Amino acid sequence: MKETNHLEISGMHCAACATRIEKVVSKIEGVEEVHVNLTTEKGRVIFNNTLTNINEIINKINKIGFDAKIDRKNNIQTEMKKRSEITILKWKFFISALLTFPLAWAMFSHFKWASFIKVPEVFINPLFQFALTLPIQFIIGLQFYERAWKSLKSGSANMDVLVVLSTSAAFFYSHYLTFSHLGISGHPQSIVLFYETSAFIITFILLGNILETRTKMRTTEAIKKLYQLQTRTATLFLDGKEYPTAVDIITPGNVVIVKSGEKVPIDGQVMEGNSMIDESLLTGESIPVEKGIGSHVFAGTINHNGTLKIRVMKKESESTLSQIIRIVEEAQSSKAPIQHIADKVTGVFVPIIICVSIVTFLLWYMWIQPGELSEALEKMIAVLIIACPCALGLATPTSIMVGSGRAAQSGILFKEGKHLEVLGKINVIVLDKTGTITKGEPEVTDVFVEYFSEREFFELIAAVEGDSGHPVAKAIFNEVNKRGINLPNASQVQSIPGYGVMGNVDGRKVLIASPSYFSMNHLYIPPRVEKEIRRLEREGKTVIVVSSNSRFVGIIAVADEVKRSSRAAVSSLKQMGLEVIMLTGDNKETAMTIAKKTGIENVQANISPQKKAEMIQSLKNDGKRVVMVGDGINDAPALTVADIGIAMGTGSDIAIESGDITVIKGDLRKVVDAIKISKATMTNIRQNFIWAFLYNIISIPFAMFGLLAPWLAGAIMAFSSVSVVLNSIRLQKTRI
Repeated sequence: MKETNHLEISGMHCAACATRIEKVVSKIEGVEEVHVNLTTEKGRVIFNNTLTNINEIINKINKIGFDAKIDRKNNIQTEMKKRSEITILKWKFFISALLTFPLAWAMFSHFKWASFIKVPEVFINPLFQFALTLPIQFIIGLQFYERAWKSLKSGSANMDVLVVLSTSAAFFYSHYLTFSHLGISGHPQSIVLFYETSAFIITFILLGNILETRTKMRTTEAIKKLYQLQTRTATLFLDGKEYPTAVDIITPGNVVIVKSGEKVPIDGQVMEGNSMIDESLLTGESIPVEKGIGSHVFAGTINHNGTLKIRVMKKESESTLSQIIRIVEEAQSSKAPIQHIADKVTGVFVPIIICVSIVTFLLWYMWIQPGELSEALEKMIAVLIIACPCALGLATPTSIMVGSGRAAQSGILFKEGKHLEVLGKINVIVLDKTGTITKGEPEVTDVFVEYFSEREFFELIAAVEGDSGHPVAKAIFNEVNKRGINLPNASQVQSIPGYGVMGNVDGRKVLIASPSYFSMNHLYIPPRVEKEIRRLEREGKTVIVVSSNSRFVGIIAVADEVKRSSRAAVSSLKQMGLEVIMLTGDNKETAMTIAKKTGIENVQANISPQKKAEMIQSLKNDGKRVVMVGDGINDAPALTVADIGIAMGTGSDIAIESGDITVIKGDLRKVVDAIKISKATMTNIRQNFIWAFLYNIISIPFAMFGLLAPWLAGAIMAFSSVSVVLNSIRLQKTRI
């Protein structure tokens, strides 16, 4: 059986680390998919548990030098761990900078233009410089040696290998000169040493690590806000008394009390009380929503005024908020297809740079400045340190994290990072009508009955419709409730996909279906009724026909209003250059009425769910990139076939399984927002890639030609990674 596990992985410090883990784990028999995110230090692995298990996968990761364990979703503990890491990094940087300061001061003695700056004699003493650099290189810098050794032992080369090679070359060459000149008379300035190069590189890398870690923490702000919405305790109402209780032990059927100003602890339905609920962090809508008896409320939302008594409907782990957090985490730990470009480059980058550095050394030592070992060594060190591929590895995951987090804050959930990339490339958008363009909450407007009373007529159809979630069925039930009708039992109820339903009630075989179904099966409808059906359909109403024991008994018409936002959304989609198509199972007249109100020209009516999927496949075969927007239930086949399926959900029923993207609030404008976020994210990723590639393309030749001192190369390398993360963070301000 297929099993999915999430892992915490520490010890990664560059893109090559993440790529190495993915390569090793993917080779384990039974592993189907593995994604490792350098930014979040998380991994997701999908495997066949009859061929392998999670412990074997964890052991394999640990063997190649990393520390992996099952992700317990302890966000507070993870946050504390990150802050502890930053504190340790700060102390290392402070000590390293303190020891580097005299070495930096000593550098002025090498420049004629700085002759006015007095340099203490002790600062240029080789033994003094050696003593200062030794703890930087082997105590503070020990982490680089450890990680480089683990990387080489596992058969790969990462950023730490470059750091160790460059700083070791500088330190040991200087060490050799220092101790080989002991006892030889002459001024210490006559010896060209590179202690400051080693110290500067390690100090700048530590500074870069601090800035990078801090800025990476900002990329997870969206998920942190979602975690902060969760409450750990609730007020349980039992036997007339209130008890503070842990949320995770509350079960469906329990009753909880939520007072003014408190967060709703768990999903439920209001039994008693009225209030205004702030659902902004779930739906992106800032205006509080009125809630009364029968209203659904969701974990994490805030009760503005009044006390509510709520019957719990879901376990804490199954709440809407928990589902949202799970989807956002999945998206942030997955990869967009564009990331594979960086993976391929970083997989071979370090070995290539080592070769380039050797070539640089040989060119300078043998041809450009023959015999000048110090000059050749300096150029080689600069190449090794400037070419670190960190910026390239951070280019995609940081943007995906911030982009998907920004979307979640607006009530848009991307299941995977790849959907963020694909959505911005679509050129055709297919819309379902009911629940997508319209409110999906029609009301009964017209009733025509023969042979039965209206009460008996409603008893028949409501009994057969049963627990159907179809909007027309809901309209019928609302009408039945208004009339206070008690329903008989129905048996042998069968759905007719795309057309209606049939069943037995008190010995009668009842058929409830669209007029097209009756025509298709040559079932009798009185001519005067057919004329009435056409009139109602011209008015944009949906008509269903009812027969009992194959005898026509009546019709019922319902009307579904167009959502206030639909016309503006369709207009925005057209302005984006998208072809907008409406596919609906409803009749042509109703479909055309809705299309006219919203400005859609391309309409296909009387389409079954299977036919919708076939039409979308046909569009794809013509080379179109298609997104399907539907309610995620009867539109499941079409959502699955489309390049991207967007499920229009509500807080009470998020159609997670059938769609690639879920819009929590069923507002078509959110689809426009999703496309804007997708385009903004991809633009951001391209900017990151351009910077990362240009940085290396420009900097490496500069280092090879001797135009970049090693200490400056270290500073620029650290800045490149931080700049990529800062650019990604700009997505948080994306205007939609």
